[in-house]
Amino acid sequence: MKNFKFIIALLFVLIGVGLRLVPHAPNFTPIAAIALFAGVYFSKKIALTLPILAMLISDLFIGFYDIKLMAAVYGSFILCAILGFWLKKHKKWNTVTGAAFLSSGLFFIVTNFAVWLFSSWYTRSFSGLIQCYIMALPFLKNTLLGDLFYTAVFFGAYELSIALVDKILKEKKDDIVILRT
Repeated sequence: MKNFKFIIALLFVLIGVGLRLVPHAPNFTPIAAIALFAGVYFSKKIALTLPILAMLISDLFIGFYDIKLMAAVYGSFILCAILGFWLKKHKKWNTVTGAAFLSSGLFFIVTNFAVWLFSSWYTRSFSGLIQCYIMALPFLKNTLLGDLFYTAVFFGAYELSIALVDKILKEKKDDIVILRT
């Protein structure tokens, strides 16, 4: 099982890197969903590492940017993994969906606050902050759609594969019982 989880973790890093490198709608990426998934199914150390590793590797190709803004982006994905720690004990379809929405909201609030705070694009006033958030609304749509899509794919595929493996193992066990009688 440990090797299986390592392979899944490695696969998620590759998926995260690959999908950030291919053409995509702005902010329609799997990183928050990877962080959320990792928070539920992996150890805390791996959960906090996976999204950061996927971001770092892909940023090597895409290019690095202002370190303060990067810290906000990376930090928002760490918050998504931490949200996954809570979700681990409350995992139902509606809480997973809610966590995906919340992940999008966290990313939006944290990263745009950092843009307002650290860039020269907006005045350092309440109206400048509001303008920053308003200007970012088109990106929120893609973030939300990407987080919902990839969360559904990752959680759905994993749960479906676990259910299939359980069914196969149960059938094998039933076959062995039949052979013994």
